[in-house]
Amino acid sequence: MRAAAPATDVAQESTDPEAKASAGHPTKLTDSAVAREWRAIGVDVRVVVTDGRLLDQACAIAIAEIADLDLACSRFRDDSEIMALNASGAQPVVVSPRLGDAISVALQAACDTEGAVDPALGINMLEVGYDRTFSSLPADGPPIKISMGTRPTWANVEFDPESLVVRLPKNVALDLGATAKAFGSDRIAARINSEFGCGVLVSLGGDICVAGPIESPGWLIHVSEKGDPAGEAGSPATSVHLRVGGIATSTTTARRWRRGGKWMHHLIDPATGSSVVSQWRTVTVAGPTCVAANTASTAAIIMNDRAIRWLKVRGLPARLVDQDGCVTLIGGWPPDTDPRASESRESDAAASQQKTDESTGSSWEVTI
Repeated sequence: MRAAAPATDVAQESTDPEAKASAGHPTKLTDSAVAREWRAIGVDVRVVVTDGRLLDQACAIAIAEIADLDLACSRFRDDSEIMALNASGAQPVVVSPRLGDAISVALQAACDTEGAVDPALGINMLEVGYDRTFSSLPADGPPIKISMGTRPTWANVEFDPESLVVRLPKNVALDLGATAKAFGSDRIAARINSEFGCGVLVSLGGDICVAGPIESPGWLIHVSEKGDPAGEAGSPATSVHLRVGGIATSTTTARRWRRGGKWMHHLIDPATGSSVVSQWRTVTVAGPTCVAANTASTAAIIMNDRAIRWLKVRGLPARLVDQDGCVTLIGGWPPDTDPRASESRESDAAASQQKTDESTGSSWEVTI
């Protein structure tokens, strides 16, 4: 079974209401498994179930969940709940359970990564130029100015999960783009599996979660780069099987724009307040949940040379592609077998070496 290739983290983008209210035609994958794809919140959505008779009901759950997520978390909708929170002027605000859950997930991601994945960078995201949906973002523009000096961080955000009261410090706006899609994938997959008992794969913009029964060796996930900086179709690629949990990719090669002749992107380094400059251009991680996978893939790019040790300590299988296209595998991630990856390495001396680190396995499987 083939899933959409993991893509990059994307801030929640609202789309035309019609796009959120319908899904595409079903695609039969096996005698029983059926998939459906459509566009919503600015990304490709894919739902696959192992029992095709349940596809319409499964997609109805996904559509409703995505609509709720968009209304709660989109920073591109004037009527979204997070926009009202960001405009609250440091006053305490009672948020909905959905936004509360999303904030809780984002703050936990920040804690787990020692602040590398910080949801309190909404103002920085605006400063680097990501101030509207990506589809309407000018590809080029004048130089930008990044505010220097110390700003409050995620640790200064006050949130009571019991009362759902949030108070943001002054000069702080939340941006949940690093975790919201993964959070949505986890929720949708869990609901579909809980209600129908079938195997299910959910992908929101390449943030993938799988749940429920699936025949061995599992779901086949194609992993590749979108927006290869060299413009080559032969960018390093591979395929893996996933039986449970999530898989996500973060990259600096997609969702990019120029300002003053300089490339900018959506992965913000909390230390500089600007788009991170990293030795890694793309990182894919598998984890027990999609949120865990996406948190780790984003953190790895921002952590730069500290990423490998951080991932090893957590026992997370990961595939890291550096700026020259050289692939590093850790945590038991299987060797690349996609022919396009081999051809790419053979034709590019800088990408000809593949490094593999054998680590102990974990309690869930990524097999090939």
